[in-house]
Amino acid sequence: MPEKKPSKPQVAESPIVDVFRNRHPSAAEKDWAEKILAPTLEKSPERPIGAPTGVNLDEHGHARFTTISGVPIRRLYTQADLPEDWSEAKYLGYPGTPPFTRGIHATGYRGKLYTMRQFSGFASPEETNQRYKYLLEHGGGGLSVAFDLPTLMGYDSDHAASEGEVGKCGVAIDSLEDMEILFGGIDLEKTTVSMTINSPASVLWAMYLVVAEKQGADWNKISGTVQNDILKEYIAQKEYIYPPAPSMRLVIDTFEFGSKFTPRFNTISISGYHIREAGSTALQELAFTLYDGIEYVEWAQRRGLDVDDFGPRLSFFFNAHNDFFEEIAKYRAARKIWGQVMQERFGAKNQRTWLMRFHTQTAGVSLPAQQPMNNIARVALQALAAVLGGTQSLHCDSYDEALALPTEEAARIALRTQQIIAYESGVTQTVDPLGGSYFLENLTLEMEKGAFDYFGKMDAMGGMVKAIERGFPQKEIAEAS
Repeated sequence: MPEKKPSKPQVAESPIVDVFRNRHPSAAEKDWAEKILAPTLEKSPERPIGAPTGVNLDEHGHARFTTISGVPIRRLYTQADLPEDWSEAKYLGYPGTPPFTRGIHATGYRGKLYTMRQFSGFASPEETNQRYKYLLEHGGGGLSVAFDLPTLMGYDSDHAASEGEVGKCGVAIDSLEDMEILFGGIDLEKTTVSMTINSPASVLWAMYLVVAEKQGADWNKISGTVQNDILKEYIAQKEYIYPPAPSMRLVIDTFEFGSKFTPRFNTISISGYHIREAGSTALQELAFTLYDGIEYVEWAQRRGLDVDDFGPRLSFFFNAHNDFFEEIAKYRAARKIWGQVMQERFGAKNQRTWLMRFHTQTAGVSLPAQQPMNNIARVALQALAAVLGGTQSLHCDSYDEALALPTEEAARIALRTQQIIAYESGVTQTVDPLGGSYFLENLTLEMEKGAFDYFGKMDAMGGMVKAIERGFPQKEIAEAS
């Protein structure tokens, strides 16, 4: 038997090879890498942050650094990590002007602070009404209605299928009288109200409008949002009643009605929150949410509606998860993409149609029941990311939500977290304070590129409804989770 030739010894890869791979670093960066970085790594190799796992260690036992979504993170970002033609004018612009990377308002939060809108609803309309008044008395700027499961699914509280769920994770609304009690003593012309309702959204919104009318409120002046986003129900939350086509017809009906009779009310909140809570990555949340928006616009145009009539009242709803910079990049990319899509794909002429306005809620899925007080810190960081990303409206989760419906104390701390960020941290005094950071700009551009890649795939499938019928977004999220 011939002797087996000894294999050549493996040559260790240079620890600074990543500085040069797919990049063109400056002479100064090369010099730093060779003279400073390389000796440092030889003397003290990088270590995983936190307990070693399959996430932060690669197959060779080397430390691995990624976002919570699994996107690799470099140790240092420089000009070499931006496109060669990168310029402030082309990629950033100024707040209030395209491409809207830096925000939709020229003065940021100096002109109008984000709305502090706490999500609440439990038990009876009477009890929820008392919680709403408590939140408003303690500085809340708007209300957000949580409905119970029977209401979300279109069942009355006395239906057999509702047993055990009435008032459990939201308020039970069965009639116009319930809606009147829910908002008793609350001026609906002066208070913005968001309603998290989807399949029966048109019915609950009709009740709300009648209550406002009975109060003497002018429909031209009332403002708020009805979630009304059925596509994300098929993708993630699964609380749908009807098949996609008739459901989409109901959504477009509300667009048409709202554009004629309630000009300041958002007729949809296109929601990535539930997609993220179902296990998606930040990129998938961004791409699927925006593509849901594209699908709604296309269906409305097929109805014969003008995008500049209903487009200004389209709003969005995003998650704020633990990875601070990834979340900020997601919000910045979302504004840029939506403005581009509205102008180039749909030919919108009204600048208000180009603007992405969004609400943010901190990530409920990130808050464990164990050591719940630690969730106060998690929520604060998530909320700070949302504010630095330019959200128009914000909800902070209560630290005890994994245990039960929030106590009054927990709800108050959640609201105070928003107020401390707004009034004590200084971050609301300047627009897009992290803009121009090599790291953040790189993340923003990668988010944008990844979202358009997803758009191309779903365009090829014939749109989001067709993609849902094929199970594409559902499979992507399941694999990511």
